[in-house]
Amino acid sequence: MDQLSDIAQHLLRFSPDALIVVDAGGRIRFANRTVTDLFGYAPEQLLDKPLETLIPERLRGKHVSHLTAYLNKPGNREMGARIADLFARRADGSEFAAGIRLAPFKIGSNLFVAAAIRDNTERQQINEALIAAREEADRANRAKSRFLATASHDLRQPIQTIRLLNAAMLKISRPDLRELLQQQERAIEGMTRMLNALLDISRLESGAIEPQVVDVPLADTLHQLTTEFESVAQARGIRLRIEPAALVVSTDRNLFYQLLQNLVGNALKYTDQGEVKVSCVPGSSALTITVSDTGIGIPADKLDRIFDEYYQVDTQGAKRMGVGLGLAIVKEVARLLGFSVSINSRVGEGTQAVVSIPNQYLTLVQAAEDSTASAEPAGGATRRSRVLLVEDNDGVRLATELFLRFEGFHVESAPSAAEAETLFAKFQRGDVIVADYHLDGRNTGLELLTRLRQRLGYDAPGVVLSGDLPSVLRSLRTPVPNCRFLSKPVDTSALLDAIDELSAPAQSDAQRSGLARS
Repeated sequence: MDQLSDIAQHLLRFSPDALIVVDAGGRIRFANRTVTDLFGYAPEQLLDKPLETLIPERLRGKHVSHLTAYLNKPGNREMGARIADLFARRADGSEFAAGIRLAPFKIGSNLFVAAAIRDNTERQQINEALIAAREEADRANRAKSRFLATASHDLRQPIQTIRLLNAAMLKISRPDLRELLQQQERAIEGMTRMLNALLDISRLESGAIEPQVVDVPLADTLHQLTTEFESVAQARGIRLRIEPAALVVSTDRNLFYQLLQNLVGNALKYTDQGEVKVSCVPGSSALTITVSDTGIGIPADKLDRIFDEYYQVDTQGAKRMGVGLGLAIVKEVARLLGFSVSINSRVGEGTQAVVSIPNQYLTLVQAAEDSTASAEPAGGATRRSRVLLVEDNDGVRLATELFLRFEGFHVESAPSAAEAETLFAKFQRGDVIVADYHLDGRNTGLELLTRLRQRLGYDAPGVVLSGDLPSVLRSLRTPVPNCRFLSKPVDTSALLDAIDELSAPAQSDAQRSGLARS
């Protein structure tokens, strides 16, 4: 028993932490040997001294209030967790960041508090370094976000100009030049895809994208895929089969489409013959969307790397296409949306990309509407409508104007929102405004369209173009009626379809009005 008592005494006096005991009046009643190493006082020098002896003068006022509050409600407590500026004072007047643990106890009716004290200087320095590193990372992320916003707009502008000029030249070129221009068109398309992929993956990595969840009819998304890729499949001699599905997915409309768009685009890219198929199979816990192809396939030893950024499988001498970001984007988008994605493949037998959507995101459509009929562009509409074009980039504006005129439109253009408003008086039913979203520091194309509508008293049709379309769409609080949003560099066919579709109702009204008068 005496040996155990001796061990306890030695532990108390030679603890790794400096130990002191104070009474309810704040006077020191015990100090162990470690106090000398930490504070520079011999234990006997501190006995019966006020605790303020070990506290810097500038903090003594705060200490009195902290001590009073503690004694009113004593308990085991780590002071450093509650007090940010916790410092102790050595015998030589120097200070150090202190970590203090308190434990109250009673002897008879007398209250005492034991305090274990250690030097937290190194810990505080590490914390300060971590805070500084986090602030630096936040600054870098903000700078990256600013770069992405600028790149999304400025890098797409010259590609937009080249694309429109190429489309205009295709309308007027000699037959012997058409093949050359078509090859140039394919090169522009490839450059556009690579730019989009680079900007998309950078935006996802920076955390600049937050999903905006709405109800998305799966039939609409599948029809959009058919519209975008059917001509691509025909050009490659591949059959594209997209099976319908009567479900609604609660998700971000644009990110969901981007995920499937990358998978279908990848399947077509690496398939030389046969078919690409999109099927939707509901299950007990999830909906499975499978994009399968009869393409070149992926070796088993490469499957674990296909979601890595900039990685491309070298299969049977196949040409490299793109920069290897499509599946990296798919993986990150799926994570954001709460989905999972996997790839199964065999060399020479094709690939299956499987997207699993948990049932919690799904709603069954009892009577699915025929979305294809409403989504079809107004084919065959005579192009009698006028286009009011608003674009602050001179090259893009001239190229767009030239292209639209070759397509049979009457075009009036303006380089700014102010100059566009002077043309509002000429706006008639059936006319369409085509405006860049980022016009200047004070105006957007959408704001310009809103002012036009307020002046006219009806929802004048408009097409808004943006190099950062996902961010623009996520900023919209409500849908914009009679308006189409297209990404830059704009697909020329999509632009023509949008103008035809928006102007068709007004032309039909005018034709009915003419028949009524006759």
